[in-house]
This record gives sequence, structure tokens and C-alpha cells, in this order.
Amino acid sequence: MADDRHRLLSAFAEHRVALQRFLHRKLRDLALAEDLTQETWLRAAHVQSPAAIDNPRGFLFRIASNLALDHQRHASHRIELPSTPAVAEAVADRQPSPEAVALHRSEFHRLLSAVEGLPPRCREVFVLGKFEGMSLADIAQRLGISRNTVVTHMVNALAVLEREMSADK
Repeated sequence: MADDRHRLLSAFAEHRVALQRFLHRKLRDLALAEDLTQETWLRAAHVQSPAAIDNPRGFLFRIASNLALDHQRHASHRIELPSTPAVAEAVADRQPSPEAVALHRSEFHRLLSAVEGLPPRCREVFVLGKFEGMSLADIAQRLGISRNTVVTHMVNALAVLEREMSADK
């Protein structure tokens, strides 16, 4: 079976350029021809019984021809509608608006400023927990303090930050 797959791979390697030219002539699109040439190999490589293939070249060209035909059938079902500038403008843009970016950047800088204003140990606990993702137990071990003290620092930090962030901008 491995010899039969090797024979099919050798046939593909030998006729790859011809397959690509064939598909390019049929479809008039070089990139699509390259893609379908690769798809031809993928389909051929997954044949259950490669030993049953008497003519590997013909088999490969038949796969390529069927792929081209399938592509043309699907392409004929596509509907393209003309677009106007108003329609294009109405399509939602996934990028945030410049105003939203500026607002978020400003809020982020306010948060960083508020974090900088925390007492040193409180800030250290907050940064380790919220920015570095450490658990309360890990923070306690790292700083050599009790878990309850870590909880107290975290609660205090969150209270201060909430006050600072909700204050008038």
C-alpha cells in the first residue's frame, strides 16, 4: 500500500506543473489554479485504495477537472450586488472610533495613575493579583504575609481605585 501511495505521489510530483497549467487555462486565475492543484493532491492522498488506480496521471487530471467544475458551479451561484457609498458607510466597522480609542486611553492612564497613588504594599498586592494573575495564596507566599493581609490590601486597593475612577473626570 505504501508503494502505491508513493507511486501516486511520484505521479503528482511529475505532473504538478501540467495540472496547474490545465487548471489555469480552465479557470483563468493563477492563484486559484495553485490552490486547486494542492487540493488535487489532498484528494488523491486520501484515496482508500491507491492500488486500484491504473492510470495515476489520468486520475489526477480527473480530480483536478472535477475540482474546477465544482468551483465554477459554486461561483455561478454567488450573487454580487452593486454597492453605493451610503451602503458602504452603513456597514459596521469593527475598529473602535478614534474618539473611543482616545477615551479608553485616557481611562487607562487614569487607572495607572490611581494605581501609582496606592500605598506601596497595597499597590504591590494589586499589581500581582490583577496584572500578573497571581492567586491570593501565591501573593501571600511571595510577599511573606498572611492570606488575610493580602485580602485586606486587595479590598483596600479596589475601594480606592473605584473611588478614583468614579470621581468626576
